[in-house]
Amino acid sequence: QLAWFFIHELSKHLGSSDTKMVTLTQKHIRGRLAEALILLRDNYGYEDDGETLKIYMAREDIANLSNMTTSNAIRTLSSFVQERILTVDGRRIKIVNETMLRNISKFG
Repeated sequence: QLAWFFIHELSKHLGSSDTKMVTLTQKHIRGRLAEALILLRDNYGYEDDGETLKIYMAREDIANLSNMTTSNAIRTLSSFVQERILTVDGRRIKIVNETMLRNISKFG
């Protein structure tokens, strides 16, 4: 019984790792950044306003999480701001349109 539990847990983690590998290697830049922002939201949550991520990261760290250059991360964040998906104030990122961000993550 215990062995089956561990096998089941390991298989879930392996599937999750496989999904992350596909995300980082096959999605376009916009999709990778959207995926990273959703991951941050899932892991750290929102501040009391219900939109601002509870974690503040440097652009370089966001780029590394998304497997892209810092300049590409900055450009993509700026395009998300122009499309009214996010607002950015320094290291504070507010997700304004989560549905759109999820669509970019899923299809981008």
